[in-house]
Amino acid sequence: MNVRTLLIHQWASCLDQEDWFPPLEKVLEDITFEQAIWKPVEGAHSIWELVCHLLFYEKRILLRFLGETTHEPQAENNDATYLLPTETSQNWQKTKQEYFYVHRELEKILATSELEDLYREIPKDNPLVIELKSLAMHDAYHIGQIVFLSKMQGAWAAKRSF
Repeated sequence: MNVRTLLIHQWASCLDQEDWFPPLEKVLEDITFEQAIWKPVEGAHSIWELVCHLLFYEKRILLRFLGETTHEPQAENNDATYLLPTETSQNWQKTKQEYFYVHRELEKILATSELEDLYREIPKDNPLVIELKSLAMHDAYHIGQIVFLSKMQGAWAAKRSF
Protein backbone atom coordinates (compact mmCIF):
# COMPACT_ATOMS: atom_id res chain seq x y z
CA MET A 1 0.00 0.00 0.00
CA ASN A 2 1.38 3.41 -0.90
CA VAL A 3 1.16 6.57 1.20
CA ARG A 4 -1.59 8.08 -0.98
CA THR A 5 -3.85 5.06 -0.55
CA LEU A 6 -3.24 4.99 3.18
CA LEU A 7 -4.01 8.70 3.56
CA ILE A 8 -7.12 8.51 1.36
CA HIS A 9 -8.42 5.73 3.59
CA GLN A 10 -7.56 7.64 6.77
CA TRP A 11 -9.06 10.87 5.40
CA ALA A 12 -12.30 9.16 4.35
CA SER A 13 -12.68 7.50 7.75
CA CYS A 14 -12.86 10.95 9.31
CA LEU A 15 -15.74 12.08 7.11
CA ASP A 16 -17.90 9.36 5.61
CA GLN A 17 -16.39 5.87 5.84
CA GLU A 18 -16.88 4.13 9.17
CA ASP A 19 -13.78 2.45 10.56
CA TRP A 20 -12.66 2.19 14.19
CA PHE A 21 -14.63 5.31 15.01
CA PRO A 22 -17.73 6.83 13.43
CA PRO A 23 -17.24 9.32 10.60
CA LEU A 24 -18.15 12.92 11.33
CA GLU A 25 -20.78 13.20 8.60
CA LYS A 26 -22.76 10.40 10.23
CA VAL A 27 -22.25 11.77 13.74
CA LEU A 28 -23.56 15.21 12.76
CA GLU A 29 -26.40 13.95 10.61
CA ASP A 30 -29.17 14.44 13.17
CA ILE A 31 -27.55 16.95 15.52
CA THR A 32 -29.98 19.81 15.99
CA PHE A 33 -29.04 23.45 16.40
CA GLU A 34 -29.84 23.20 20.13
CA GLN A 35 -27.61 20.15 20.52
CA ALA A 36 -24.86 21.81 18.46
CA ILE A 37 -24.59 24.82 20.82
CA TRP A 38 -25.04 22.88 24.10
CA LYS A 39 -22.15 22.78 26.56
CA PRO A 40 -22.02 20.37 29.51
CA VAL A 41 -20.17 22.88 31.72
CA GLU A 42 -18.83 26.41 31.52
CA GLY A 43 -15.53 26.44 29.65
CA ALA A 44 -16.24 23.29 27.61
CA HIS A 45 -16.63 23.46 23.85
CA SER A 46 -19.89 22.76 22.06
CA ILE A 47 -20.23 20.44 19.08
CA TRP A 48 -20.52 23.45 16.79
CA GLU A 49 -17.40 25.06 18.23
CA LEU A 50 -15.48 21.84 17.63
CA VAL A 51 -16.66 21.70 14.01
CA CYS A 52 -15.57 25.36 13.55
CA HIS A 53 -12.17 24.45 14.97
CA LEU A 54 -11.79 21.51 12.56
CA LEU A 55 -12.97 23.66 9.64
CA PHE A 56 -10.47 26.42 10.49
CA TYR A 57 -7.46 24.12 10.18
CA GLU A 58 -8.66 22.19 7.14
CA LYS A 59 -9.57 25.37 5.29
CA ARG A 60 -6.19 26.90 6.13
CA ILE A 61 -4.31 23.90 4.71
CA LEU A 62 -6.52 23.78 1.61
CA LEU A 63 -5.95 27.45 0.83
CA ARG A 64 -2.23 27.20 1.52
CA PHE A 65 -1.92 24.24 -0.84
CA LEU A 66 -3.82 26.18 -3.51
CA GLY A 67 -1.55 29.18 -2.98
CA GLU A 68 -4.41 31.36 -1.74
CA THR A 69 -2.78 32.39 1.52
CA THR A 70 -4.30 35.88 1.43
CA HIS A 71 -7.75 34.31 1.90
CA GLU A 72 -6.87 31.79 4.59
CA PRO A 73 -8.65 32.06 7.94
CA GLN A 74 -6.81 33.96 10.64
CA ALA A 75 -6.87 33.55 14.41
CA GLU A 76 -4.83 35.28 17.06
CA ASN A 77 -4.54 31.99 18.96
CA ASN A 78 -5.95 28.46 19.05
CA ASP A 79 -8.90 29.52 21.25
CA ALA A 80 -10.06 31.87 18.50
CA THR A 81 -10.46 28.91 16.10
CA TYR A 82 -13.51 27.78 18.08
CA LEU A 83 -15.47 31.01 17.53
CA LEU A 84 -18.97 30.65 16.11
CA PRO A 85 -20.72 32.75 13.51
CA THR A 86 -24.07 34.21 14.53
CA GLU A 87 -25.86 31.39 16.32
CA THR A 88 -28.73 30.43 14.03
CA SER A 89 -29.94 27.10 12.75
CA GLN A 90 -29.13 28.22 9.20
CA ASN A 91 -25.53 29.05 10.16
CA TRP A 92 -25.17 25.68 11.88
CA GLN A 93 -26.17 24.00 8.61
CA LYS A 94 -23.79 26.26 6.64
CA THR A 95 -20.88 25.41 8.95
CA LYS A 96 -21.47 21.69 8.49
CA GLN A 97 -21.76 21.99 4.72
CA GLU A 98 -18.62 24.10 4.48
CA TYR A 99 -16.69 21.59 6.58
CA PHE A 100 -17.87 18.69 4.38
CA TYR A 101 -16.96 20.66 1.23
CA VAL A 102 -13.45 21.59 2.42
CA HIS A 103 -12.76 18.04 3.64
CA ARG A 104 -13.84 16.61 0.28
CA GLU A 105 -11.76 19.17 -1.63
CA LEU A 106 -8.67 18.08 0.29
CA GLU A 107 -9.56 14.46 -0.46
CA LYS A 108 -9.84 15.25 -4.19
CA ILE A 109 -6.44 16.93 -4.14
CA LEU A 110 -4.97 13.93 -2.36
CA ALA A 111 -6.49 11.55 -4.91
CA THR A 112 -5.66 13.47 -8.09
CA SER A 113 -2.45 15.45 -7.52
CA GLU A 114 0.90 14.35 -8.79
CA LEU A 115 2.98 12.81 -6.01
CA GLU A 116 5.58 15.56 -6.22
CA ASP A 117 2.82 18.13 -5.55
CA LEU A 118 1.74 16.22 -2.47
CA TYR A 119 5.31 16.30 -1.19
CA ARG A 120 6.07 19.95 -1.93
CA GLU A 121 6.13 22.18 1.10
CA ILE A 122 3.12 24.44 1.32
CA PRO A 123 3.60 27.96 2.68
CA LYS A 124 4.21 28.01 6.44
CA ASP A 125 3.78 24.23 6.72
CA ASN A 126 5.07 20.78 5.91
CA PRO A 127 4.22 18.92 2.70
CA LEU A 128 0.50 18.25 2.20
CA VAL A 129 0.85 14.52 2.94
CA ILE A 130 2.24 15.30 6.41
CA GLU A 131 -0.40 17.95 7.07
CA LEU A 132 -3.24 15.60 6.03
CA LYS A 133 -1.86 12.82 8.23
CA SER A 134 -1.80 15.20 11.19
CA LEU A 135 -5.20 16.69 10.38
CA ALA A 136 -6.78 13.22 10.19
CA MET A 137 -5.43 12.40 13.65
CA HIS A 138 -6.63 15.80 14.90
CA ASP A 139 -10.07 15.16 13.37
CA ALA A 140 -10.31 11.72 14.97
CA TYR A 141 -9.51 13.20 18.39
CA HIS A 142 -12.20 15.88 18.10
CA ILE A 143 -14.72 13.48 16.52
CA GLY A 144 -14.40 11.49 19.75
CA GLN A 145 -15.26 14.62 21.71
CA ILE A 146 -18.23 15.32 19.45
CA VAL A 147 -19.49 11.75 19.88
CA PHE A 148 -19.17 12.08 23.65
CA LEU A 149 -21.07 15.39 23.66
CA SER A 150 -23.81 13.86 21.53
CA LYS A 151 -24.03 10.85 23.85
CA MET A 152 -24.34 13.17 26.84
CA GLN A 153 -27.40 14.69 25.16
CA GLY A 154 -28.94 11.37 24.15
CA ALA A 155 -28.41 12.21 20.49
CA TRP A 156 -26.05 9.38 19.63
CA ALA A 157 -27.32 6.98 16.99
CA ALA A 158 -28.53 3.75 18.56
CA LYS A 159 -27.48 1.67 15.58
CA ARG A 160 -24.00 1.44 14.07
CA SER A 161 -22.73 -0.68 11.21
CA PHE A 162 -20.96 -3.06 13.65
